[in-house]
Amino acid sequence: SFSSTKKTTFSDVFSKKIVSLAKKDKRIVAITAAMPHGTGLDCFARTFPERFFDVGIAEANAVGLAAGLAKKGLIPVVAIYSTFLQRAYDQIIHDVALQNLKVIFIIDRAGFVGEDGPTHHGIFDISYLRAIPNLVCLAPKDKEELEDMLEFALKIKNPVGIRFPKEEAYFLGKREKIEFAKAQILEEGEDLCIVALGSLVKEALRVRASLEKEGIRAGIINARFIKPLDESMLRKLANKFNIIVTLEEGVLEGGFGSAVLEFYEKENLLGKIKVKRIGIKSEFPTFAKREELIKLYRLDGNSIFEDLVRLLKKELLWQR
Repeated sequence: SFSSTKKTTFSDVFSKKIVSLAKKDKRIVAITAAMPHGTGLDCFARTFPERFFDVGIAEANAVGLAAGLAKKGLIPVVAIYSTFLQRAYDQIIHDVALQNLKVIFIIDRAGFVGEDGPTHHGIFDISYLRAIPNLVCLAPKDKEELEDMLEFALKIKNPVGIRFPKEEAYFLGKREKIEFAKAQILEEGEDLCIVALGSLVKEALRVRASLEKEGIRAGIINARFIKPLDESMLRKLANKFNIIVTLEEGVLEGGFGSAVLEFYEKENLLGKIKVKRIGIKSEFPTFAKREELIKLYRLDGNSIFEDLVRLLKKELLWQR
């Protein structure tokens, strides 16, 4: 089980942490596109009104402005919902990444958002961002890791994107320092390994508990980095396990699991191991509560467990 703070969301955790960091570093400025309350930047705006910019419903302008401010030595933090960051794709590539400018993208509402419906689900950001050179992309497993990733983003030179869901914040334990392009081993295993990203790490831990009752020992890796991947970790996993499962709250096409597959293909390891990708199928998800959508798309612990049991039986690793 894991502890949860009542009604504190990941957006709230970001809101509090960015104000605290800005008190220590005067270069930090915050930008949003008519989303000060939803992203939690309203607190920053009240504390540092002269360092806050709301450009209105104009995401491309928000990112263009961030690039200009970064060029002048400031550290812009751009907080926008995943689905609306799509509108600034050109500016992310040409204005920020091409020049390798230090802009921090806070990608809120990543994954299912619930009752806001098909236009608001943030399911494409992994796919559309991981192709961009220079951009470092991360996803925290819990609230403490989000805080640590914000501190990490301030320390490196690259532009950074941090994605997190519209969800109540929780702590999963095992807080360890963030190191560049390094994943985190949460649990050792023998029979298969689950490499989970961000919001699905907690589901991976549930899956492990269910598999353990059946005598199957699953390793659990908290990916942390979407880009760059922890290649040395992936090589080690391929030497130890025959089956590697990836979990992500995003579309499978071009997603995190695809990045893992591409790496293993590049290393000529696909003949040795089986990679099972679990994520969102390519469609526009409907209106429903977030937890209902997680179950509908079989991304909850029980559904993943059932699907993995089927896979293990097929691979003759199931002894019952």
